[in-house]
Amino acid sequence: MSANLLDFDLEGLAAFCERLGEKRFRATQLFRWIHQKGASRFDQMSNLAKPLRDKLESRASVRGLPPISEHVSADGTVKWLFDVGAGDAIETVFIPEDDRGTLCISSQAGCAVGCRFCSTGHQGFSRNLTTGEIVAQLWQAEHQLRARLGKAPGERVISNVVMMGMGEPLQNYAALLPALRTMLDDHGYGLSRRRVTVSTSGVVPMIERLRQDCPVALAVSLHAPDDCLRDQLVPLNRKYPLDELLGACRSYLTSAPRDFITFEYCMLDGVNDSLSQADALVRLVQRSGVACKFNLIPFNPFPASGLHCSPRERVLAFAKRLQDAGLVTTVRKTRGDDIDAACGQLAGEVQDRTRASERLRRIPIQALQPAPRA
Repeated sequence: MSANLLDFDLEGLAAFCERLGEKRFRATQLFRWIHQKGASRFDQMSNLAKPLRDKLESRASVRGLPPISEHVSADGTVKWLFDVGAGDAIETVFIPEDDRGTLCISSQAGCAVGCRFCSTGHQGFSRNLTTGEIVAQLWQAEHQLRARLGKAPGERVISNVVMMGMGEPLQNYAALLPALRTMLDDHGYGLSRRRVTVSTSGVVPMIERLRQDCPVALAVSLHAPDDCLRDQLVPLNRKYPLDELLGACRSYLTSAPRDFITFEYCMLDGVNDSLSQADALVRLVQRSGVACKFNLIPFNPFPASGLHCSPRERVLAFAKRLQDAGLVTTVRKTRGDDIDAACGQLAGEVQDRTRASERLRRIPIQALQPAPRA
């Protein structure tokens, strides 16, 4: 099969062009045509010599993802379901706001981490996405939305990317890294490192790799103030407990484009939402020395979870306890929940190769540590 040019960052594309007997500047021209202009046909690329276009026609292509469906929420959020073959489909979400446009990108078909409160995890895991499949989500969304909204050439719709869709991005690091470099490259999408966020459930060794290779904004799915509860909510904690995770976060800040880590905390009724747990959370991060902000996420229920969303008054009281301790804390506004595009709702279609859904169904909700009432 011909090479998919979406699989290459600029360095990779330059190496590919060299194999075709072409100079490096041709790779830059080609990269701009693909990512800045959204071109998928080589006959559109008017400043490339015809012999090069002929080589590309026989050796390469620009292959996006076949769309299965598109849904638009009442609040303007757009969710696409893309076919990635062999019975698997992934979801991508665009969230428009007054001052930015954010695209939530998937990195895997399914997820092997199996967080208790995440519908993706309940579907299990099929495979990692390729770099081209990760980048295609941005490529297709950006250029489709530009055309739909009548944007002028070069006028961007997507200003922020969050790797918070289906999957654990740091468990697909080999494909993630060139995708991030394409997003950041001035010849590609030219996104700021501060506006590209990788969200992880806590793959400690790869947090350090990301710090060294391509530091971008980092969000960590925390969800509990202690190892006992986090072991149950985020099974990866059994391998990388909180002390190791927070140590990796502290190290990451030495190179990060932002001077804080965002801790994501999904509010679960009767599980992790008491004021005593808020106090424990304060003590945890103060002891760690990690500069951070908290993003409290209202849980989006789905039947298989057996969990419920914390009442709003309890979420606000929890937030106030953190704020009173000097921690910057926001409560995430739910977007796209009417089309199942909100946080934790992305499910797609996954041929589960791990039988994760069966294992999760066997864990009774009573096994979760109840939150003491404060």
